[in-house]
Amino acid sequence: MVEKNRFRKNSSAPKKRFNKREEQKGFTSGKKADKQESNDSSDLQRLNKYISNSGVCSRREADTLISDGKVKVNGKVVKEMGTKVSFRDKIEYGGKVLSGERKVYLLLNKPKDHITTMEDTHGRKTVMNLVGNACQERIYPVGRLDRNTTGLLLFTNDGALTENLTHPRYQVKKTYHATLDKAFDDKHLEEMREGLELEDGKAFVDVVEYIDNGGKKEVGIELHSGKNRIVRRMFEHLGYEVVKLDRIYYAGLTKKDLPRGRWRFLNRKEAGMLMMASKKK
Repeated sequence: MVEKNRFRKNSSAPKKRFNKREEQKGFTSGKKADKQESNDSSDLQRLNKYISNSGVCSRREADTLISDGKVKVNGKVVKEMGTKVSFRDKIEYGGKVLSGERKVYLLLNKPKDHITTMEDTHGRKTVMNLVGNACQERIYPVGRLDRNTTGLLLFTNDGALTENLTHPRYQVKKTYHATLDKAFDDKHLEEMREGLELEDGKAFVDVVEYIDNGGKKEVGIELHSGKNRIVRRMFEHLGYEVVKLDRIYYAGLTKKDLPRGRWRFLNRKEAGMLMMASKKK
């Protein structure tokens, strides 16, 4: 049985709308910022803070680990409270080397004509041109959006989170607003719902519907696939050109209060929600 339209304004079933206000819904937006200063004013920081930033425990608990002689700095046990270290020092606890760099989570509303890469030898604009001065930590984009696709792009220095969000088994949800070169045929809605056989295998969507009040050239699509250019390729397979493509939802994050080309740091609630989303199977 074909699922009733989840996004139509006149549908009788109680459901979530998919309309032009969709990108204005979502979790707490957090504090907007053009720039966030690092917590550290110098290269040195207290050892308990370094341990806490590594994710092992709180600063207070780190003090206990230090006083109990469970922490080594450059191969030597350090028990002195207030010891300061730098990122060049080797800090060990439980037989493992710790990374004391704080975890950063940043959300960009990507504009067109920016490629998702750390740098470009051809002089093209990259997303790092927009967020490169946001913090002292070295952040990188999670996944990719092609040059002409706009919308939500996450940046972090959290390698474990990045691996989970980009791994197919975690099925991270994404929602796109596509504007086509011509009206989308009803029969193609059904074909897309049933799955399309592309050159690299069958592609499935969770939901595909016309955008409410947008006409049949505007289509909303929800999916979990992380395949390269998957949305554009699905429409191209059916004979349509995607004129505009905007990612309006990613792993529970929306574009609320985030204009095109601007970025902000996630708040603690959003970061926690993101970690929960990356662990669902």
